[in-house]
Amino acid sequence: MGKADLHLHTRVSDGFATVEELLEWVEHATDLDVIAVTDHEDVRGGLRARELAARRSYRFDVIPGAEITTLQGHVLALFVERDLPSFRGVESTLAMIHDAGGIAIAPHPLSWLTRSVGRRTLDSLRERAEAGVQFDAIELANPSPAGVRTGAKAARLNAELWRLPATGSSDAHHLEHVGSGWTEFPGRTAAELRQAIADGTTRAAMRHPSAVPAGRLALGLAWGYTATPRKVVRMLGGRR
Repeated sequence: MGKADLHLHTRVSDGFATVEELLEWVEHATDLDVIAVTDHEDVRGGLRARELAARRSYRFDVIPGAEITTLQGHVLALFVERDLPSFRGVESTLAMIHDAGGIAIAPHPLSWLTRSVGRRTLDSLRERAEAGVQFDAIELANPSPAGVRTGAKAARLNAELWRLPATGSSDAHHLEHVGSGWTEFPGRTAAELRQAIADGTTRAAMRHPSAVPAGRLALGLAWGYTATPRKVVRMLGGRR
């Protein structure tokens, strides 16, 4: 079984590490086989990470992605090659992700600590049952404060109602947290991970993350809440 961390942030958005520092940490301090770089509203970190990992012959695969803000909460877009619009309805965003050849995961579902897809949205999508307008998986192991508080409830509702494949991720903004949540899957590569999600053969797992100084944690939270506004300002500036 391989191990993947599918929700990682870099300095491109609100992470504390550069892309280069993240790759070196994964290579030398973890046993991960696959990672996904999912900066807020921005695929540049993931594309850069994949390029560098290939050039330096790292032992793990890199999936480019982004954490996209929708009107109903955050959505992880994996295997995407370009930025997708933010602040659209979740149905529209899911359709765009799939049209772009990606897959969509609901991160830290039900959480009230950060922008998260709620039960009403997940129930509505299940009832709608429209091809291309569905989540491909749901993040059920996330050791961040946003994920821990509602993880058990999300897991119970998923088992009872939504029945989506489970993923685990660290949602790491600090290097010490990388790999503290992970997805187990048959195989070792990004392609095999994608197939495992399609087949529903993944398993979500996590451990208590390593300690990070309180001051850096607080700074990270403040930096994180400004990530999407900063990206929007940059986008508006580029249109002038």
